[in-house]
Amino acid sequence: MEGFKYLGTALAYRNSIQEEIKSRLKSSNACYHSVQILLSTSLLPKNIKIKIHRTIILPGVMYGCETWSLLLRGERRLRVFKNRVLRRIFGPKRDEVIMEWRKLHNEELNVLYFSLNIVRAIKSKMKWTGHVARIGKRRGVYRVLVAKPEGKRALGRQGLDGRIILRWLFRN
Repeated sequence: MEGFKYLGTALAYRNSIQEEIKSRLKSSNACYHSVQILLSTSLLPKNIKIKIHRTIILPGVMYGCETWSLLLRGERRLRVFKNRVLRRIFGPKRDEVIMEWRKLHNEELNVLYFSLNIVRAIKSKMKWTGHVARIGKRRGVYRVLVAKPEGKRALGRQGLDGRIILRWLFRN
């Protein structure tokens, strides 16, 4: 058996991060194609399209990225995917010199979409996870990171508030 998916993460015998990135891009590509009509229509304003991108497509790409060790090849694949989605959102540009439509260049995309580069966002998540791992054991954030809840869940629908979790976090 080559590999399998566990909790949305592709696990393989060699545990290759490149395979995990490929799997994340494949699932996000499917998500992108499901909202492609919305991203290419002129009826929606650009800010709504960007919100769709941030809330639907990007989380699919970045799921589990805290555990990745990115190589240049993986970084490039992530940038290419994000730029392709942004080109669909912002559409082509009319070149004033030759009076023809053309794709936006990467620099123009960065000016129009003034958010963190996807690779920087992933690296900042890795940095935050490392910081939490080094923080003291008495802190609540650390306890959430290494949490192993004990006991059984109650039957029926779970409560909508986080009182049970807060009690578990801050018990002595």
